[in-house]
Amino acid sequence: MGEETSPRKHREDERSIQSNEPKVTNLQKEVGLFSGICIIVGTIIGSGIFISPKSVLRNTGTVGPCLIIWVACGILATLGALCFAELGTMITKSGGEYPYLMEAFGPIPAYLFSWTSMMVMKPSSFVIICLSFSEYVCAAFYSDCKPPEVVVKCLAAAAILVITTVNALSVRLGRYVQNFFTAAKMVIVAIIIISGLVLLAQGNTRNFENSFVGTPASVGGISLAFYNGLWAYNGWHQLNYITEELRNPHRNLPLAIIIGIPLVTVCYILMNVSYFTVMTPTELLQSQAVAVTFGDRILYPASWVVPLFLAFSTIGAANGNCFTAGRLIYVAGREGHMLKVLSYISVRRLTPTPAIIFYGLIATIYIIPGDINSLINYFSFATWLFYGMTIIGLVVMRFTKKTRERPIKVPIFIPILVILIPVFLVLAPIITKPAWEYLYCVLFILSGLIFYFLFVYCELGWAQKISKPVTMYLQMLMEVVPPEKVPE
Repeated sequence: MGEETSPRKHREDERSIQSNEPKVTNLQKEVGLFSGICIIVGTIIGSGIFISPKSVLRNTGTVGPCLIIWVACGILATLGALCFAELGTMITKSGGEYPYLMEAFGPIPAYLFSWTSMMVMKPSSFVIICLSFSEYVCAAFYSDCKPPEVVVKCLAAAAILVITTVNALSVRLGRYVQNFFTAAKMVIVAIIIISGLVLLAQGNTRNFENSFVGTPASVGGISLAFYNGLWAYNGWHQLNYITEELRNPHRNLPLAIIIGIPLVTVCYILMNVSYFTVMTPTELLQSQAVAVTFGDRILYPASWVVPLFLAFSTIGAANGNCFTAGRLIYVAGREGHMLKVLSYISVRRLTPTPAIIFYGLIATIYIIPGDINSLINYFSFATWLFYGMTIIGLVVMRFTKKTRERPIKVPIFIPILVILIPVFLVLAPIITKPAWEYLYCVLFILSGLIFYFLFVYCELGWAQKISKPVTMYLQMLMEVVPPEKVPE
């Protein structure tokens, strides 16, 4: 009897010893396949599909080209995500494009990406989503008029505060919140799709007749339609930002992409079809909140569920955005491209607390000018510049790093095609409709070189003297320490 119980006792003792061992002060691998899919789906399906239908239709003119743009954007997002799957399984570091640009081109392009992302791209995206959340919530209380701008912005700031706090407190809590809101948003997506298909089966096809008549042949209009459509798909590479926290990334990263993005594409196409079964193109363009108008016409008197679930959808996308963007700031700080304290980890919670708090502060500042349409165009222009550079880096590393292990290797024509499309999306609107925003964007990106040479390359002594006591104070205040080990 004693011999039979000794192995069990040995295993229990072993588990007890393991549980009492302190965890390494580093980001933990707590994200599995299901949570990975929820991050992709939950981040993509946010505010875009509920805002962008108007912008895509306005730039294409008619229903037929509008639906084609949505299909093309889904295909492009899938191809781009496959390229990022190769990069993510070859270079298993968090930070999205940052480590890939570092490996392919060196520190300067990587720094410019982290600089632009930290100061413009990521905060503007976060703010757009939170402003959309605020607009949908306010729409329930201001049904007969437009809600006051101050109210919208204050509610968006409160959303940023709550999301930042959740993600700074616990990786597991942030993951649970993401899973819950992803499930909630799939409920409203299913409601819209099923309602639309029922109406379509009943013969509501008037808006699909002559759907290609009167289509404008403007190259700039098509490119802007792509901009807004791809904005709705933005998030297809978010899992690459948390590769170090992903269990078995060689398997789960590509699998989450293969499952998540086609699911989103099908949902988007069917949702747009549902919109056009209820609203004419003119009515859709005049609607302040497309999905809310859809709910008012189909679900009354229970139409209040639409803004409620849309609020869930947008807040879930904002949570996913904060969860992943904080890791970019963390990795950049770890590489010495940002303040060192931004790479520190909470001793108690094992989260990149300083990076997440810093990100929340920058996003709060962006609420002040917060115009959604101008932010989308500004954000998309800068984003596609770096998307293109990252995919070029993939092609370059096919020749410069031939011996690197590649668990996934996409055919070479896919990255070449993905490279050509960002070139079109960046140049076409500039040529057809020049705007000062594009020049400001380029100048802002290049201004990062000043900070790079002053604070990274030259390592000015006075800057080090100032940063050391600040770092020590913040370290004691937030109870954070440097990570114990860095992935190779």
